Amino acid sequence: MADLVLAKIKTPIGIATIEGDENGIAIISIADEGIVSQGIPTVLQEAVTQLQDYFAGQRSYFDFKMNPKGTEFQQKVWRGLCEIPFGKTISYLELAKQLGDVKAIRAAASANGKNPLWIVVPCHRVIGTDGTLTGYAGGLWRKKWLLEHENPPTQQNLFE
Repeated sequence: MADLVLAKIKTPIGIATIEGDENGIAIISIADEGIVSQGIPTVLQEAVTQLQDYFAGQRSYFDFKMNPKGTEFQQKVWRGLCEIPFGKTISYLELAKQLGDVKAIRAAASANGKNPLWIVVPCHRVIGTDGTLTGYAGGLWRKKWLLEHENPPTQQNLFE
């Protein structure tokens, strides 16, 4: 396996680190600080472009080649996350039901928390059964930002 190459880009929620190789993108994460890359390796270019389009409000899905590392169960959960429509949320319980086992709620939540492809595999779209924002490796403020970015509050018409 080739070594992963990486690029760091500025986003509205921090510095995104994108790591991958010719087999696809393996890791996307966000940090508060970091030095933005001067050049983008060719194998990362499509992912960088799609992320920039997403943050610009011009993209609602990702179709670049992905290659996250995880167990078979984690991969199944991450595929399930990709089924959550843009701008929508589901609960951890609903996610477990989609996976075919309501009792798997904790395992599904754990796999959700280990998602290595932040934003692209939309773990931010999973919320508590009571509608609260729960757990996000990048911090709840980022989860809130992403959900509002995907489903902005509608402006009321003051003059009807």
